[in-house]
Amino acid sequence: MILGTPSCVQIMLVSPAAERSQASLLSVLQHMLEDQSNKKLFGLELGSGTGQYVTHFAQELPFITWQPSDITEESRNSIQAYIDATKVQSVLQPVFLDAREPWEKWAGLPQSSCDVIIAINLLQYSSFNTAEGVFKGSGQILKQDGILITYGPYAINGMITPICNETLDQRLREMNPEWGLPDIDVLRQLAFGNGLRLERMIEMEESNKCLVFRKV
Repeated sequence: MILGTPSCVQIMLVSPAAERSQASLLSVLQHMLEDQSNKKLFGLELGSGTGQYVTHFAQELPFITWQPSDITEESRNSIQAYIDATKVQSVLQPVFLDAREPWEKWAGLPQSSCDVIIAINLLQYSSFNTAEGVFKGSGQILKQDGILITYGPYAINGMITPICNETLDQRLREMNPEWGLPDIDVLRQLAFGNGLRLERMIEMEESNKCLVFRKV
């Protein structure tokens, strides 16, 4: 779908994977945050991509104000198009945010300002420097007891299963040698070094997992 005038065209990008998984991810968020639904929360999405996730979550979780972000202008335009099309009031304008950068450069977000940070299919399509940045930044930006949720396929103790995930890992590394399925044990150690602990690992559809890290 295309929105806007010829001088300012916004194209709503569509991710079939986002369409398939947004309902189950919403259920995880609802479960993790249900005891705080009487409060006003602030959430940050890293690597928002098309904007489908954040606008879907906003429609069902009105107590959260969301800050979407992405490094590409094309994605930020798509996010804005979804915001305009859905008319959600609790999603801010998308911002440029490179998770590899120090947290002080995370779009001006203050220390201890976020209740929840989500990174959906980000770590798989990023370098290890990005993963390091996600945990370093989250350790600073999250409030006490705030949560970081990452989603996607992972390796466990160096092993990748099933075969579809092994194939995906190989394909990602062919696209970019720095990409690939991150190892949960490595992420757990990164989290621990930045004041977070892995609280929950949730099995999801299509051999994906949600990892829930809490700021301690």
